[in-house]
Amino acid sequence: MGRGARPGKRKGGVAVQDVTRGEVDHWPVGRLLSAAARRMEREWNAHLAAWDLNHASHPVLVHLTTRPMSQRELAEACGVTEQTMSRVVARLERTGYVSRRPDPDDRRRHVIAITDAGTAAFVASADPRPAQERVLGVLDERQRDQLRELLLLVVQPDDLASSTGDPTGGPAPVPSPAPPSDDAAARA
Repeated sequence: MGRGARPGKRKGGVAVQDVTRGEVDHWPVGRLLSAAARRMEREWNAHLAAWDLNHASHPVLVHLTTRPMSQRELAEACGVTEQTMSRVVARLERTGYVSRRPDPDDRRRHVIAITDAGTAAFVASADPRPAQERVLGVLDERQRDQLRELLLLVVQPDDLASSTGDPTGGPAPVPSPAPPSDDAAARA
């Protein structure tokens, strides 16, 4: 074992080392940012688990609140491969949060649409504050504002273009479900 390393828990057959505060104090900034991002993702996933969602499936619901989309469009919007999106959509279908239906403009392809249950889960789970509080609770409001301002300086616009929005820091602007059309309102 290396200096300062102690036997720790095993995760996937690999020893996870306990780390002391003194060791963390010497980590480079990149490693600290990575560790903070992983912790935020874990907390976001823990929050979303109440609705059988995770950090990969929640952005799909975000996009589908605006309109039905093809699997390819969803993959592009979320910045993942079509194969990854296929797995995410299959999981969301099993939970009843999305459905596949023939594209009205092209019967050869299907579009993915959010269901009423998916909309309800999205609305109920969309607030990132519980996850943020578990991570950032050690900071006062001034420190949180400072951290946010510093991170905004570090994050480049190019980083955002390919991002679905870090759901743990507040998803990319969350579109509200489309209001009913005048025709739908008249029928109601």
